[in-house]
Amino acid sequence: LEPTMKALNFGISPCPNDTFIFGAWVQDLISVAPLEAGFFFADVDMLNRAVEARQPDICKVSVNMLPRISTEYAALRCGGAVGRGVGPVVVSRERLEPKDLDVVSVAVPGIRTTASLLLGLTGLHRGDLVEMEYNDIVDGVKWGEAEAGVLIHESRFTFEQEGLYKVMDLGEWWEQDTGLPLPLGAIVVRRGLGPDVGLLIEEGIRRSLRHARMHPESVRELIDEYAYEMEPDVIDRHIETFVNDFSWELGQEGENAVRELVRKACRLRGLKMVEQVFISD
Repeated sequence: LEPTMKALNFGISPCPNDTFIFGAWVQDLISVAPLEAGFFFADVDMLNRAVEARQPDICKVSVNMLPRISTEYAALRCGGAVGRGVGPVVVSRERLEPKDLDVVSVAVPGIRTTASLLLGLTGLHRGDLVEMEYNDIVDGVKWGEAEAGVLIHESRFTFEQEGLYKVMDLGEWWEQDTGLPLPLGAIVVRRGLGPDVGLLIEEGIRRSLRHARMHPESVRELIDEYAYEMEPDVIDRHIETFVNDFSWELGQEGENAVRELVRKACRLRGLKMVEQVFISD
Protein backbone atom coordinates (compact mmCIF):
# COMPACT_ATOMS: atom_id res chain seq x y z
CA LEU A 1 0.00 0.00 0.00
CA GLU A 2 1.15 3.51 -0.77
CA PRO A 3 2.21 5.27 2.46
CA THR A 4 0.58 8.43 1.11
CA MET A 5 -2.81 7.13 -0.01
CA LYS A 6 -5.24 9.92 -0.79
CA ALA A 7 -8.20 10.17 1.57
CA LEU A 8 -11.05 7.97 0.38
CA ASN A 9 -14.56 9.41 0.43
CA PHE A 10 -16.89 7.16 2.39
CA GLY A 11 -20.68 7.52 2.27
CA ILE A 12 -22.88 6.29 5.12
CA SER A 13 -26.44 6.97 6.24
CA PRO A 14 -27.46 9.00 9.31
CA CYS A 15 -29.37 5.97 10.67
CA PRO A 16 -28.39 4.83 14.18
CA ASN A 17 -26.98 1.50 12.99
CA ASP A 18 -24.51 3.30 10.71
CA THR A 19 -23.60 6.01 13.20
CA PHE A 20 -23.08 3.31 15.85
CA ILE A 21 -20.85 1.15 13.61
CA PHE A 22 -18.86 4.01 12.07
CA GLY A 23 -19.10 6.65 14.81
CA ALA A 24 -15.68 5.95 16.29
CA TRP A 25 -14.07 6.15 12.84
CA VAL A 26 -15.98 9.32 11.89
CA GLN A 27 -14.67 10.96 15.08
CA ASP A 28 -11.09 9.71 14.55
CA LEU A 29 -11.26 7.62 17.73
CA ILE A 30 -9.77 4.76 15.70
CA SER A 31 -7.56 4.71 12.63
CA VAL A 32 -6.14 2.23 10.12
CA ALA A 33 -2.93 3.63 8.71
CA PRO A 34 -2.16 4.38 5.94
CA LEU A 35 -5.86 4.60 5.08
CA GLU A 36 -7.66 7.90 5.52
CA ALA A 37 -11.40 8.16 5.14
CA GLY A 38 -13.44 11.31 4.73
CA PHE A 39 -17.05 10.52 5.67
CA PHE A 40 -20.20 12.08 4.23
CA PHE A 41 -23.81 11.41 5.26
CA ALA A 42 -26.83 10.93 2.99
CA ASP A 43 -30.04 8.91 3.11
CA VAL A 44 -29.98 5.47 1.51
CA ASP A 45 -31.61 6.58 -1.75
CA MET A 46 -29.03 9.36 -2.20
CA LEU A 47 -26.20 6.93 -1.42
CA ASN A 48 -27.56 4.50 -4.03
CA ARG A 49 -27.68 7.33 -6.59
CA ALA A 50 -24.16 8.46 -5.66
CA VAL A 51 -22.78 4.98 -6.31
CA GLU A 52 -24.74 4.73 -9.55
CA ALA A 53 -22.93 7.92 -10.58
CA ARG A 54 -19.62 6.30 -9.49
CA GLN A 55 -18.88 9.10 -6.99
CA PRO A 56 -17.81 7.55 -3.62
CA ASP A 57 -14.79 5.30 -3.08
CA ILE A 58 -16.57 3.40 -0.29
CA CYS A 59 -20.29 3.52 0.39
CA LYS A 60 -23.23 1.97 2.20
CA VAL A 61 -25.76 0.85 -0.44
CA SER A 62 -28.90 -1.22 -0.74
CA VAL A 63 -27.99 -4.83 -1.60
CA ASN A 64 -30.46 -4.39 -4.47
CA MET A 65 -27.84 -2.11 -6.10
CA LEU A 66 -25.12 -4.74 -6.36
CA PRO A 67 -26.15 -6.09 -9.79
CA ARG A 68 -26.21 -2.55 -11.25
CA ILE A 69 -22.77 -1.52 -9.96
CA SER A 70 -20.86 -4.81 -9.92
CA THR A 71 -18.39 -3.89 -12.67
CA GLU A 72 -17.17 -0.92 -10.65
CA TYR A 73 -17.80 -1.86 -7.00
CA ALA A 74 -17.59 -4.97 -4.83
CA ALA A 75 -19.09 -5.72 -1.42
CA LEU A 76 -17.23 -6.08 1.86
CA ARG A 77 -18.00 -8.83 4.37
CA CYS A 78 -18.81 -6.56 7.31
CA GLY A 79 -20.47 -3.26 8.20
CA GLY A 80 -23.72 -3.90 6.33
CA ALA A 81 -27.29 -4.54 7.49
CA VAL A 82 -28.25 -8.22 7.43
CA GLY A 83 -30.45 -10.07 9.88
CA ARG A 84 -33.57 -11.93 10.84
CA GLY A 85 -36.68 -10.03 11.88
CA VAL A 86 -35.33 -6.85 10.29
CA GLY A 87 -37.45 -6.71 7.16
CA PRO A 88 -39.37 -3.87 5.61
CA VAL A 89 -43.07 -3.87 6.49
CA VAL A 90 -45.91 -3.13 4.08
CA VAL A 91 -48.59 -1.03 5.80
CA SER A 92 -51.91 0.48 4.74
CA ARG A 93 -54.48 3.00 5.91
CA GLU A 94 -57.37 0.52 5.60
CA ARG A 95 -57.03 -3.16 6.43
CA LEU A 96 -55.64 -5.06 3.41
CA GLU A 97 -54.59 -8.67 2.81
CA PRO A 98 -51.36 -9.33 0.88
CA LYS A 99 -53.42 -10.41 -2.16
CA ASP A 100 -55.09 -6.96 -2.16
CA LEU A 101 -51.72 -5.37 -3.05
CA ASP A 102 -52.28 -6.42 -6.65
CA VAL A 103 -53.82 -3.15 -7.84
CA VAL A 104 -53.16 -0.58 -5.09
CA SER A 105 -50.53 2.15 -5.28
CA VAL A 106 -47.59 1.50 -2.96
CA ALA A 107 -45.12 4.09 -1.65
CA VAL A 108 -41.49 2.89 -1.62
CA PRO A 109 -38.35 4.58 -0.24
CA GLY A 110 -36.79 4.71 -3.74
CA ILE A 111 -36.93 2.11 -6.50
CA ARG A 112 -33.24 1.36 -5.91
CA THR A 113 -33.85 0.09 -2.36
CA THR A 114 -33.92 -3.54 -1.26
CA ALA A 115 -37.39 -2.82 0.16
CA SER A 116 -38.67 -2.06 -3.34
CA LEU A 117 -36.96 -5.17 -4.76
CA LEU A 118 -38.57 -7.40 -2.10
CA LEU A 119 -42.02 -6.10 -2.98
CA GLY A 120 -41.29 -6.99 -6.61
CA LEU A 121 -39.99 -10.46 -5.70
CA THR A 122 -43.23 -11.38 -3.90
CA GLY A 123 -45.06 -11.08 -7.22
CA LEU A 124 -48.05 -9.67 -5.31
CA HIS A 125 -47.95 -6.06 -6.51
CA ARG A 126 -48.72 -4.86 -10.02
CA GLY A 127 -50.05 -1.38 -9.29
CA ASP A 128 -48.22 1.95 -9.24
CA LEU A 129 -45.06 2.56 -7.24
CA VAL A 130 -44.79 5.99 -5.65
CA GLU A 131 -41.26 7.04 -4.69
CA MET A 132 -40.95 9.00 -1.44
CA GLU A 133 -38.27 9.74 1.13
CA TYR A 134 -38.42 6.92 3.65
CA ASN A 135 -39.47 9.19 6.53
CA ASP A 136 -42.39 10.65 4.50
CA ILE A 137 -44.07 7.31 3.76
CA VAL A 138 -46.13 7.04 6.97
CA ASP A 139 -47.70 10.46 6.31
CA GLY A 140 -48.02 9.69 2.61
CA VAL A 141 -50.14 6.63 3.39
CA LYS A 142 -52.10 8.44 6.12
CA TRP A 143 -53.00 11.30 3.76
CA GLY A 144 -53.80 9.06 0.81
CA GLU A 145 -50.85 9.86 -1.49
CA ALA A 146 -50.52 6.06 -1.76
CA GLU A 147 -52.85 3.31 -0.57
CA ALA A 148 -50.03 1.34 1.02
CA GLY A 149 -46.36 1.89 1.80
CA VAL A 150 -43.17 -0.05 2.46
CA LEU A 151 -41.58 1.07 5.74
CA ILE A 152 -37.90 0.72 6.58
CA HIS A 153 -35.76 1.89 9.51
CA GLU A 154 -37.42 3.27 12.60
CA SER A 155 -40.90 3.78 11.09
CA ARG A 156 -41.36 0.00 11.05
CA PHE A 157 -41.37 0.15 14.86
CA THR A 158 -43.86 3.02 15.21
CA PHE A 159 -46.50 2.77 12.45
CA GLU A 160 -49.21 1.34 14.72
CA GLN A 161 -49.11 4.49 16.85
CA GLU A 162 -49.97 6.34 13.60
CA GLY A 163 -53.10 4.23 13.07
CA LEU A 164 -51.76 2.20 10.13
CA TYR A 165 -52.25 -1.54 9.60
CA LYS A 166 -49.64 -4.16 8.76
CA VAL A 167 -50.32 -5.89 5.43
CA MET A 168 -47.21 -8.09 5.41
CA ASP A 169 -43.65 -8.30 6.69
CA LEU A 170 -41.33 -8.62 3.68
CA GLY A 171 -38.50 -9.91 5.90
CA GLU A 172 -40.67 -12.78 7.14
CA TRP A 173 -41.68 -13.52 3.55
CA TRP A 174 -37.99 -13.64 2.50
CA GLU A 175 -36.98 -15.87 5.42
CA GLN A 176 -39.81 -18.32 4.71
CA ASP A 177 -39.04 -18.30 0.99
CA THR A 178 -35.26 -18.80 1.28
CA GLY A 179 -34.51 -19.90 4.86
CA LEU A 180 -31.82 -17.19 4.90
CA PRO A 181 -31.40 -13.93 6.84
CA LEU A 182 -32.41 -10.82 4.91
CA PRO A 183 -29.57 -8.69 3.48
CA LEU A 184 -30.73 -5.07 3.29
CA GLY A 185 -27.53 -3.03 3.07
CA ALA A 186 -23.88 -3.61 2.25
CA ILE A 187 -20.67 -1.61 2.24
CA VAL A 188 -19.14 -1.48 -1.23
CA VAL A 189 -15.68 -0.41 -2.31
CA ARG A 190 -14.29 0.57 -5.69
CA ARG A 191 -12.81 -2.54 -7.31
CA GLY A 192 -9.88 -0.49 -8.58
CA LEU A 193 -8.66 -0.03 -5.00
CA GLY A 194 -7.95 -3.78 -4.85
CA PRO A 195 -8.49 -6.53 -2.25
CA ASP A 196 -5.72 -5.27 0.09
CA VAL A 197 -7.43 -1.91 0.57
CA GLY A 198 -10.73 -3.80 0.93
CA LEU A 199 -9.26 -5.79 3.83
CA LEU A 200 -7.92 -2.60 5.40
CA ILE A 201 -11.37 -1.00 5.23
CA GLU A 202 -12.88 -4.12 6.84
CA GLU A 203 -10.27 -3.83 9.61
CA GLY A 204 -11.27 -0.18 10.13
CA ILE A 205 -14.95 -1.09 10.31
CA ARG A 206 -14.29 -3.80 12.91
CA ARG A 207 -12.09 -1.50 15.00
CA SER A 208 -14.81 1.15 14.89
CA LEU A 209 -17.54 -1.33 15.84
CA ARG A 210 -15.42 -2.81 18.63
CA HIS A 211 -14.82 0.69 20.01
CA ALA A 212 -18.55 1.48 19.98
CA ARG A 213 -19.38 -1.79 21.73
CA MET A 214 -16.74 -1.19 24.43
CA HIS A 215 -17.40 2.55 24.81
CA PRO A 216 -21.00 3.19 23.68
CA GLU A 217 -21.00 6.62 25.31
CA SER A 218 -18.25 7.74 22.89
CA VAL A 219 -20.60 7.52 19.89
CA ARG A 220 -23.92 8.39 21.53
CA GLU A 221 -23.76 12.12 20.91
CA LEU A 222 -23.10 11.58 17.21
CA ILE A 223 -25.93 9.02 16.97
CA ASP A 224 -28.37 11.38 18.68
CA GLU A 225 -27.27 14.34 16.56
CA TYR A 226 -28.15 12.50 13.34
CA ALA A 227 -31.31 10.88 14.75
CA TYR A 228 -32.69 14.01 16.38
CA GLU A 229 -36.31 13.17 15.48
CA MET A 230 -36.16 9.76 17.17
CA GLU A 231 -37.07 8.82 20.72
CA PRO A 232 -34.11 7.33 22.67
CA ASP A 233 -35.85 3.94 23.05
CA VAL A 234 -36.49 3.80 19.28
CA ILE A 235 -32.80 4.57 18.67
CA ASP A 236 -31.81 1.73 21.02
CA ARG A 237 -34.20 -0.70 19.33
CA HIS A 238 -32.89 0.32 15.94
CA ILE A 239 -29.30 -0.43 16.98
CA GLU A 240 -30.29 -3.73 18.63
CA THR A 241 -32.14 -4.78 15.48
CA PHE A 242 -29.65 -3.81 12.81
CA VAL A 243 -26.24 -4.12 14.53
CA ASN A 244 -25.55 -7.82 15.07
CA ASP A 245 -23.08 -10.62 14.39
CA PHE A 246 -23.48 -10.12 10.63
CA SER A 247 -22.29 -6.51 11.06
CA TRP A 248 -18.97 -7.89 12.34
CA GLU A 249 -18.63 -10.74 9.82
CA LEU A 250 -21.14 -12.04 7.27
CA GLY A 251 -19.95 -15.63 7.61
CA GLN A 252 -21.20 -18.33 5.26
CA GLU A 253 -24.87 -17.76 6.02
CA GLY A 254 -24.73 -14.00 5.54
CA GLU A 255 -22.70 -14.38 2.37
CA ASN A 256 -25.18 -16.91 0.97
CA ALA A 257 -28.00 -14.48 1.75
CA VAL A 258 -26.34 -11.61 -0.17
CA ARG A 259 -25.57 -13.88 -3.15
CA GLU A 260 -29.15 -15.21 -3.18
CA LEU A 261 -30.70 -11.73 -3.16
CA VAL A 262 -28.35 -10.65 -5.97
CA ARG A 263 -29.26 -13.79 -7.96
CA LYS A 264 -33.00 -13.14 -7.53
CA ALA A 265 -32.59 -9.46 -8.44
CA CYS A 266 -30.71 -10.39 -11.63
CA ARG A 267 -33.37 -12.94 -12.57
CA LEU A 268 -36.28 -10.56 -11.89
CA ARG A 269 -34.71 -7.87 -14.08
CA GLY A 270 -33.20 -10.10 -16.75
CA LEU A 271 -29.66 -8.91 -15.90
CA LYS A 272 -26.45 -10.87 -16.35
CA MET A 273 -25.64 -12.90 -13.22
CA VAL A 274 -22.93 -11.36 -11.01
CA GLU A 275 -20.18 -13.90 -10.30
CA GLN A 276 -17.85 -11.73 -8.20
CA VAL A 277 -20.02 -10.11 -5.56
CA PHE A 278 -17.34 -9.61 -2.88
CA ILE A 279 -13.99 -7.82 -3.15
CA SER A 280 -12.07 -11.03 -2.42
CA ASP A 281 -14.08 -13.34 -4.73
